[in-house]
Amino acid sequence: MDHLLLVISTFCFLFGLAYTMHALGARVYKPSRLNFFAILTGFLFQTGFLYERGKMDGRCPLTSLFEVIIFLAWSMVLFYLLIGPTYRISLLGAFTSPLVFIFQVGALLLLKDVPVKSHAVPNSWLELHAALSVVAYGAFALASVAGFMYLAQERQLKTHHIHSIFYRLPSIHDLAVANHRLIITGFILLTAGLGAGFAIGNIFAHSALTRWSIGVWILYGFILGAGLRHRISPRRVAWLSVAAFSVILLSLGGLNFISDKVVH
Repeated sequence: MDHLLLVISTFCFLFGLAYTMHALGARVYKPSRLNFFAILTGFLFQTGFLYERGKMDGRCPLTSLFEVIIFLAWSMVLFYLLIGPTYRISLLGAFTSPLVFIFQVGALLLLKDVPVKSHAVPNSWLELHAALSVVAYGAFALASVAGFMYLAQERQLKTHHIHSIFYRLPSIHDLAVANHRLIITGFILLTAGLGAGFAIGNIFAHSALTRWSIGVWILYGFILGAGLRHRISPRRVAWLSVAAFSVILLSLGGLNFISDKVVH
């Protein structure tokens, strides 16, 4: 039942991917409520999957890399639904759907979905630490989407070859603000997650996870601090947000550490 919910969710995001590819190919974008409701429906089925998996695991559904990736995709869509109305719902969703679809298809095809059973009593601080960390990465993921949109908009303006789809993009200023606020949100959540981790008491027993989490925190802290002090331009903040999330994806071992820690 849980896999069926996830597959249905993935097909919903496939619709968003197809719509985006059609719009880019035609170089014409028309806001579509159908695309938004496809994303909303995908989110509801994602939530159903995580709920069923949580009941199966008897704890927060972050016991394997497979579950962590799905939780990350769910977090991305959650932030999109929360901020989308402010930053042009349809187009932000059009750029979000392909990334979520890739995450879910990658998890389904490349990762083994083997829920890990543990006889240990769930630690609420540990689960809060893991959940907040992954939700923070969801905010960083959407910040990278906003950063990509900023860079695409800027390039079109500089080259004076503006396709009609880019007329639908939010302004450079709005994209910079969205990117900045998502980084702030992710940084606050990651800080809270690290705080919950230190409340566990034995966080340093997981030194690899601790170093990785603190490294991500420092990386985004630098981006945030430099942006707030205007030491780097919004364009560089956009580049760094895309690059930083790429680093997170390339070091998926850090996400795997999260699942290992929840289980043990």
